[in-house]
Amino acid sequence: MSIETRVFDPSTYLDSDTARATYMTDAFETGDPAFIADALRVAARARGATNAMKPPIGHMTSLRSVLYPRDAELAHMLRTLHALGLRLTVQTVVP
Repeated sequence: MSIETRVFDPSTYLDSDTARATYMTDAFETGDPAFIADALRVAARARGATNAMKPPIGHMTSLRSVLYPRDAELAHMLRTLHALGLRLTVQTVVP
C-alpha cells in the first residue's frame, strides 16, 4: 500500500500583505541566509510578483539577483548588521 503525497507550497497560505510580512519577519529572525532567500521567493510567488515583475530581457539579471541572492552575500550582510547591533525587519507598505 502506497501513501499519496502532495507538494507543500507555503505561498498558498500567504494570502495577504500582513501574512507575507509576518513570514518574512520570521525568516529574518532565523538569521539563515538560505532560508531568507527562499522566503523572499515564496513571498514573491504568493503575491504573483514573479510574473507581474518580469522586466524587459535586459533586466533579468537584476531581478534574478533580487530573488536569488548569493547566500554568501546575504550572510555577510546579516553578520555585519548583527555586529552593528542591528537587524532587518519587514513591514507592509501603506499606500
